Amino acid sequence: MISKSIKAAVLCSIVLFASCKKDEKQSDNNEQSTAMSNNMLLQEWTGPYEGVPAFDRMKVDDIKDAILTGIELSLEDIDAIANSEEAPTFENTIVAMESSGKELDRVYTYYGIMSSNMSSPEFRDIRAELAPKLSDYSSKISQNKKLFERIKAVYDASQKNPLPADQQRVVDLTYKSFEMNGANLDEAKKKRYAEINKELSTLYTTFSSNVLHDEENYVTYLNEDQLGGLSESFIKSAAKIAKDKGQEGKYAITNTRSSMDPFLTYSTDRELRKQVWTNYYSRGDNGDEYDNNQLIADILKLRRERVELLGYDNYAQWRLQDRMAKTPENAMDLMMAVWPAAIARVEEEVQDMQTVANELGDNITIEPWDYRYYAEKVRKKKYDLDSDEVKQYLQLDKLTQALFYTAGRLFNYKFTPVEEGSVPVFHEDVKVWEVTDKDTGKHIGLWYLDPYAREGKRSGAWATTYRSYTSYEGETNVLASNNSNFVKPAPGEAVLVSWDDATTFFHEFGHALHFFSSNVKYPTLNGGVRDYTEFQSQLLERWLSTDEVINQFLVHNKTGEPIPASLVEKIKKASTFNQGFGTTEYLASALMDMKLHLADPENIDIDKFERETLAELNMPEELPMRHRTPHFGHVFSGEGYATAYYGYMWADVLTSDASEAFKEAPGGFYDADVAEKLVKYLFAPRNSMDPAEAYRLFRGRDAKIEALMRDRGFPVPTTK
Repeated sequence: MISKSIKAAVLCSIVLFASCKKDEKQSDNNEQSTAMSNNMLLQEWTGPYEGVPAFDRMKVDDIKDAILTGIELSLEDIDAIANSEEAPTFENTIVAMESSGKELDRVYTYYGIMSSNMSSPEFRDIRAELAPKLSDYSSKISQNKKLFERIKAVYDASQKNPLPADQQRVVDLTYKSFEMNGANLDEAKKKRYAEINKELSTLYTTFSSNVLHDEENYVTYLNEDQLGGLSESFIKSAAKIAKDKGQEGKYAITNTRSSMDPFLTYSTDRELRKQVWTNYYSRGDNGDEYDNNQLIADILKLRRERVELLGYDNYAQWRLQDRMAKTPENAMDLMMAVWPAAIARVEEEVQDMQTVANELGDNITIEPWDYRYYAEKVRKKKYDLDSDEVKQYLQLDKLTQALFYTAGRLFNYKFTPVEEGSVPVFHEDVKVWEVTDKDTGKHIGLWYLDPYAREGKRSGAWATTYRSYTSYEGETNVLASNNSNFVKPAPGEAVLVSWDDATTFFHEFGHALHFFSSNVKYPTLNGGVRDYTEFQSQLLERWLSTDEVINQFLVHNKTGEPIPASLVEKIKKASTFNQGFGTTEYLASALMDMKLHLADPENIDIDKFERETLAELNMPEELPMRHRTPHFGHVFSGEGYATAYYGYMWADVLTSDASEAFKEAPGGFYDADVAEKLVKYLFAPRNSMDPAEAYRLFRGRDAKIEALMRDRGFPVPTTK
């Protein structure tokens, strides 16, 4: 999953480009503001590398005052722009907005870490209190009449006399954002629009807190006689986690994907598999005070009401107008073009698994908690491929070096570890590297890696930036991070990951490379179109399976021997194995996201809707959605992926098509000419040009779905 740049996060996490007219301040308020501005979280970053966040000094106790002061200072900036007596121009209106709110940007860096990486009950209480205040702040900007009049004046003038391309795109994006967020509404509708945003902000915060509660509190503890099938490294990690939780002598299976997935794949105890599976897929759906079903219903009603104020029929119609898909119908058409082949493949996979179960005399019918377990046995039978054997060659430190190698070959980047202690970090597990150009030595930025799961850290994997590249006020360097939830090993043990987790590691690093390669002038252009920004990272996954990476970095964690060619051949032959499962569990979530937002939300019963929709889709009973609705944080802990989860599939069409450009090139995946176009057209521009045009410049044509179907081993549709 990708986080936006800090400026975009401040403005977009609640409502894109929100803003406000400042009330007159009393002198005592000014004094208070001055005193509060001494808060460390507001201060300019100092130290090496053009200044870095003081993560080692951040305190939860400081965050509330820092956010409130940051809001106040940002609104002062906005007020000065809105009330300027000068005629509106690109410089005094648009550029001034780009430069506003820098104190709040800095605070939000710390806020993001406390929210995602280092959460605590104390912080969650503060976040819940701040959510409506941040929503108010957003509404004050998006509904600032004088500000919008100035933006509109610049926009109207640019329609007659176009600006340089990058300036024109900033103006167009800014104007469209305000328009989409109610700037043209009358006062009564603006008031209701702001009220809805405020209500939603509280619901989003509660939703994510509820999921985190269930992740932290539904832990399965095993005794020594319940470890059948589990690897030695997994057992040692589980023992350490249990000890850390005060359960020494036991083994902890935490309620996260990184713990659940390998347990369901290898545990021979079927009842325990069912328990772990149920804990994971019931997050937010346990009928208690942390249940999210009613929250989701409330969110859907408010989202529908809000877009109806703007004249749209439903939320999906409003959201997709500025995405590559443009309409929900286009997104649905793509998903439904793939869905029949996906569920047909699941039926084949289940038959294969049932055959194996019968041959073993297990006397069971395949259930969802059996899928991974028997799929692994089918993999061994069909391809003589043991996932645990492959895992022995997938060491996290070696994979990190593989990332650097790939970045060096494609982007000409060099990664050098910084001296420990020279750059502040928020946890001892976080490591930092300097990124430079291999030829010139030019400093590009810093890369932070936070690899391990821990209490208070949200599940999954994601990338974010603490500072993005811009040049409108002088060139800035990039501070980017990758965050994972690998199970921390016992002391002295290597971190071994699955092939899927290694793929995700490359994926998220793709986002980081997207940040580092940016050459945009203005902050707004560092944003992205959701069904396009996943493309670059999905494309980078392909380099994990290149011969250059396999031959250099996949070595056995005990012997140091390179992965045998015979095992590599098995991996490649099995590349389309279990695509029914992978595609169906993802698409089910993406379809559910879209259908929920197209449905009438009045009196909607979320649990019933989920069941009936899956039945209508002929969803196989043997597997669940990747993200069941009650814990679908992509969609209901904010709006970043709402009606946009389909974007991974949209981006995967681009990915499959683009990868064929490399396959066709003389130098393969490391072809210098294709790599140059990759960086020039697909990574460096960020959102400074239309994504469809950028892809055409790279490929010479639009992407075709046939490549995706070939990649997944599905029947390729006949072209009419």
